[in-house]
Amino acid sequence: MLAPLSVVPVAVDAADARPKAQSTWTFRALLDGRPIGEHRFSIAAGQDAAEYTLISEAAFAVRMLGVTVYRYRHRAVERWRGDCLVALSSETDDDGQRSSVNAEQQGETFRVVTPAAQTARGCVMSFAYWNPALRGQHRLINAQTGRIEAVTVTPVEDGSVGPGDRAQPARGWRISGPGRPIVVWYSAQGDWVGLDTTVDGGRQLSYRRHEGAP
Repeated sequence: MLAPLSVVPVAVDAADARPKAQSTWTFRALLDGRPIGEHRFSIAAGQDAAEYTLISEAAFAVRMLGVTVYRYRHRAVERWRGDCLVALSSETDDDGQRSSVNAEQQGETFRVVTPAAQTARGCVMSFAYWNPALRGQHRLINAQTGRIEAVTVTPVEDGSVGPGDRAQPARGWRISGPGRPIVVWYSAQGDWVGLDTTVDGGRQLSYRRHEGAP
């Protein structure tokens, strides 16, 4: 089973964390360096200048000797106001194991209704890798599981992202929590360009920004 990821896009201006216009971003998913699918994100501004909605859709298939041994499908709709998540709904099929999440902000309280009731006071974020405010968070909601997780975000040594001699310098941040750590990579311009984590069996799951993506 792959480690659950609540991946959200880079489709906003880093200065104010709001989208300028509707856009789509695509990340290639790799398992031990081999492509297994894509995760696509679409984001659009709402009628209120501070509001925006994103849709993330992932589809993975792991094959061995030409036989599909694992499938993963995930779709999430998140509604944001500034840096605060105000509503979330998601559906996941993790190799036949189906789950859903429904949550919303009610007054000063963020409430997870399904799969299990949870509450948190004040502003809550999901794993919003594109948003600089993520680095100061101590809790994040996982869009696949619905759990509000305690996290620690710390910088890591600079690295590089990209194939071979086309690799570009990148700066990384590690998100540590109850699951396996996730290292998120940013370009020199501050754009989210990739992430790395480990899954069952010690295998590496990576996201890399699709070449040619804006």
